[in-house]
Amino acid sequence: MNEDIYLEQLNIVKQNEKPEVVLLIAENPELIKIIIAWTNLEVRKSDTLTALPGDSDNEILEWLWENTRYSITELKIYAGISYAEEILKRRMKLLRGNRIIYPDGTVNSFVQRFLRERVLKLFTTKPDKTIRK
Repeated sequence: MNEDIYLEQLNIVKQNEKPEVVLLIAENPELIKIIIAWTNLEVRKSDTLTALPGDSDNEILEWLWENTRYSITELKIYAGISYAEEILKRRMKLLRGNRIIYPDGTVNSFVQRFLRERVLKLFTTKPDKTIRK
C-alpha cells in the first residue's frame, strides 16, 4: 500500500510539469552534469514511509523527497564534481524545488527533450560550405 501512495503522489507531481524550467539549466553545464548523473544513480523509495503531512503540491513534493534514498557521494562522483557536498546539496535543492529532477531518478520531460535535442545536434553533420572544382 505504501508503494501505491508513493507512486500515486509522484505521478500527481509529474502531471504538473512546466516547460520554463528548461531555462534554468539551458546554459549551465554544471547543472546538466548533475541531471545526467541523477538518471544513472541508484535512487529508491524509503523502506518505511513517513506520514503524508498535507495535500498541497509543495507538501507532497517535500514528502516524496523525504522518503527518497540516494547517495550524495555517488552523485558527486557520477557528475564529476570536485566541490564540497554542501554546494552540491544546494544545487540539488534548486533542481528538486523546480521539479527538474524527480524522486524516482527521472527528469522533467521538457528537460529530457531539451537534453536529447542537444545531443542530436552534436551528431548532425554540418554541410561543407567550400566550393569544389
